[in-house]
Amino acid sequence: MTVYRKMTKMLLIMILLTAAAFPVNVFAAAGDTNSIDFDSSAKVELTVGQTPKQLKVYANIEGASSKRDVTAASTWVSSNTNAVKVINGLLTPVDTGTAMITATYLNAVATLEVSVTHPFKDMTLERSSDGNYKLGDSEETLLVKAKATGGQSATSVKDVSDDADWSSSNTGVLTIEDGQITLVGEGTATVTAKFKGLTATFKAKVELPYSAIVLKEDNVAVKELELLVGDSPLELTAATKATENSPEKDIADLAEWTSSNEGVATVDKGTITVVGTGKAVITAKYLGVSKSVDVYVRAPYEAILLSPSEDQTLFLGESLQAKAEMRNAVNSRQNQSSDATWTSDNLLAATVTKDAAAATISGKAVGTAVIKAENLGVSKTLKVTVLPTVTELSVDKSELEIYTADTASLPKVSGTKLDGTKLDLSQEIEWTSANEEIAEIKDGKLAGVKAGTVTITGKIKAGNVPAGTASPIRAKTVEVKVTVQNKVLVLIGPEDALGLVIGEEQTLPSVNAVLENGEEIDVTSTITWEVTGTNAVLRQTANGKVIKGLTKGSANLKGTYSNKTITIPVTIEQKVVKLVVEPATVDLNLKASKAIKVTGYFANGKSANFSGAMNWESSNPAVATVKGTTVKAVAEGTATMTGSYQGIAATVKVNVVPKLTKLTVNQTKLALAAGSSQSVVVTALYDTGKTAVVTGSVVWTSSKPSVAKVNASGTITAVGKGTTSIKGKWNNKTVTVSVTVK
Repeated sequence: MTVYRKMTKMLLIMILLTAAAFPVNVFAAAGDTNSIDFDSSAKVELTVGQTPKQLKVYANIEGASSKRDVTAASTWVSSNTNAVKVINGLLTPVDTGTAMITATYLNAVATLEVSVTHPFKDMTLERSSDGNYKLGDSEETLLVKAKATGGQSATSVKDVSDDADWSSSNTGVLTIEDGQITLVGEGTATVTAKFKGLTATFKAKVELPYSAIVLKEDNVAVKELELLVGDSPLELTAATKATENSPEKDIADLAEWTSSNEGVATVDKGTITVVGTGKAVITAKYLGVSKSVDVYVRAPYEAILLSPSEDQTLFLGESLQAKAEMRNAVNSRQNQSSDATWTSDNLLAATVTKDAAAATISGKAVGTAVIKAENLGVSKTLKVTVLPTVTELSVDKSELEIYTADTASLPKVSGTKLDGTKLDLSQEIEWTSANEEIAEIKDGKLAGVKAGTVTITGKIKAGNVPAGTASPIRAKTVEVKVTVQNKVLVLIGPEDALGLVIGEEQTLPSVNAVLENGEEIDVTSTITWEVTGTNAVLRQTANGKVIKGLTKGSANLKGTYSNKTITIPVTIEQKVVKLVVEPATVDLNLKASKAIKVTGYFANGKSANFSGAMNWESSNPAVATVKGTTVKAVAEGTATMTGSYQGIAATVKVNVVPKLTKLTVNQTKLALAAGSSQSVVVTALYDTGKTAVVTGSVVWTSSKPSVAKVNASGTITAVGKGTTSIKGKWNNKTVTVSVTVK
């Protein structure tokens, strides 16, 4: 019995533990309601008299991904029906108060807080001032309260200053936050407060409490100040007064002091401290009123000069002396080396120490440092480069070629360091020419003057390093041989393209060079040739270089001499075995012209037109000229045109004759008896005005040989009774003789 009770007790404990660990909804079946929620959990605020507000409640269903609207199926309860009533989730505000709205659906419960107030119907702004303020007024004077009627009841008044939205129409005059005004400057601004749809405003006017500020030095008003670098701080006072007749008030400690350029002068409560040369505007500002004074700071000296003035290079262990001299007047210097402040921006690379007469700059490690000397507002800097120890100098070129009037970069010089590596020292080398009439060093370049040979020598720049501390490398030199050649203006070669035959060789063309001094020399044997393309090739023979045609096509023969190049087009063709000229003889009238056609036949039987490649020449240009393929008649006479292609010559005979303009006959009508004869004479008239009897050259015909006939010499013989026409024709011109036989 006892055992049974113990087991029952243990079983009961396990059931309770399980119920605590696993809520009811854990064991809910699909379709059961887990919980319900309002569409919004935020507190609802209602106003008496407003339209009722509908609440929605949704159920979370086991196994469903979306919520179900159970508003109508839920039971609704308001904890305070005097404040708000609820029917099916529809809230109706009644009076001021709060209530908890409860919705119940299938044992699932959700609650929501609702508060009800009366609407705000009016808002006023309360302030201690009538809206007129002066810069410097107290916070109490500048406080504005916004009060609205409504809320707890229809007639209650509530301070809404902290809840209202405040704004100023002119933030340059004043700003406002939570009803607290902050004055900024003189002018007017409209202050606005907005709360729950209500708006209240008032116009504020801000005035300056003082008429002006006066800045004084030793009780004397100042407009500008002249100071020198090194001057002691200067005290300014600032005073102001409310009206013209009011007593002055010292505001130096109260004013806000500023400097427009703190690199020139700073200011603190009226105390001006000089920093450097230049102009600064010192301003005192107090309660919207400000006053400024121009401060000009000058250096007591015009300039500081460093000697040496150029940037310097040191090798490790070397040092140099530098002086700082001050220019205090025209042509006047003072040694201020001991008074100047000397600094190095890289003490690891170079240090600087001073004594009574100069400063010593010492190279300590490889690198660069800027050495600065400063005194009484003026300063000067000098860049020092420290190089590693160098044992030898070497130059990248031992010889140079240059043309007259041309320039070239100086050779690159390297130094050998202790570890054997090279260091470029080109910028540290100073070059000299053994003969500046041939070549000179100008603006960091090598310049050719006239043709000749000269040696230029380079060594490390001496700088201002004393002989006792100088590195041995400064005594070493490098030399370069320079050859200056006359500059070529132009290369003159053949005007026409070079023609080659496939498989045949041809000597290279002759070329002359025109030098800058006007001299013309033959450079055929010294010019350097090259061929572009694969259709031809250059070949060296016992008699010199030749060019050989390989395949049909074109190439360029490029020759270089001195500073100029010439390019000659090359045409490579098959071997031509025969040329046929059409016509072989040309008869032309004055000023007439005719084209000559030349057909070339290759060894394989094919042909091509070479009319434009014959290079025709006239034996008598006074009679006939030739250009390209066209012959033109100039004057009466004969000329022979001669041309060739691939060594095959061709000729064309040209006859220039005047142009026949007309034929005339001495008898145009004849009356003859049968058996009688009569000769006629035909005359030719030319465009030159010349005439000639051409009767024997005329071709005669009779329209009726039975009436009259005519022979080759122009003799007409009557045969029988009748009429006939005897016509004579020569060179496309005709004459007619009418014959009647009785």
